[in-house]
Amino acid sequence: MTPAVPSAGGVFEALADPTRRGMVEMLSRGPLTVTRLAEPFDMSLAAVVQHLRVLEHSGLVRTRKAGRVRTCSLDPAGFQAAEQWISRCRAEWANRLDRLGALLEGPDPVE
Repeated sequence: MTPAVPSAGGVFEALADPTRRGMVEMLSRGPLTVTRLAEPFDMSLAAVVQHLRVLEHSGLVRTRKAGRVRTCSLDPAGFQAAEQWISRCRAEWANRLDRLGALLEGPDPVE
């Protein structure tokens, strides 16, 4: 269940949890079944599925079911909201630092 338009807040909220970051890191190497994704974590399969729901809702992960096997993969589109937010912040701060640099390099005030 992926939202129509992932929000940066949803992405950051999903990535705030170390378990979910670990899952995203594992999925960055390629699709995995839920069982394989759960292996390194000391938690029940139900808890892993709850984490996956958060990742799906944020738009970072998508799952597909073939028979009894559910496979998870990253959804690159889900990262776009966070990337756009970071880009806007970076541009804003670069502009501010440029203005500060120009102010500091400007003519010295007359004493």
